[in-house]
Amino acid sequence: MNAPRPSSSDTHLHYRGGKSCVTKDNVGFLVKLVNLSLNRALDQEMVALDLTAMQWRPMISIYNGTADTPAELARLAGVDTSAMTRTLDRLEAKGLLRRTRSHEDRRIIKIELTETGKEKGQQIPPCVDRVLNQHLRGFSVEEVAQLRHLLRRMLANGSFDLPAALSE
Repeated sequence: MNAPRPSSSDTHLHYRGGKSCVTKDNVGFLVKLVNLSLNRALDQEMVALDLTAMQWRPMISIYNGTADTPAELARLAGVDTSAMTRTLDRLEAKGLLRRTRSHEDRRIIKIELTETGKEKGQQIPPCVDRVLNQHLRGFSVEEVAQLRHLLRRMLANGSFDLPAALSE
């Protein structure tokens, strides 16, 4: 992420005077509303797969190879490891994943999808695609590319480091 960082001499402030929290045009509030809308729609899509939001997200991370330990999954989800462990317990009880000790370091638990989990993992992306396409209806290809660029710049300005697997 090579987005420019604002300098201390940046005089173009978008919010000032303390009124940013009370306006319906607050960017942070709008981003939050979009996030809530996406999550609600994704939850509805995942019902058909018998997965909750807390369950399908680690499943797709494992399926895509972006994470394979409880600690990595917890970090990506923004939850503590005990909450992720409970989620993994539920997914394991459904027969969707299995945990094994790392051969290199016995203290590390590795997670892999079962065959059933892989089949379910294949079904998740089309659900996500439907929800994103619904929310991006009427946007041009260029507008979607610009939106991605702008959101990445906001993340960079906020000093949020995307995991390497998600940065490109």
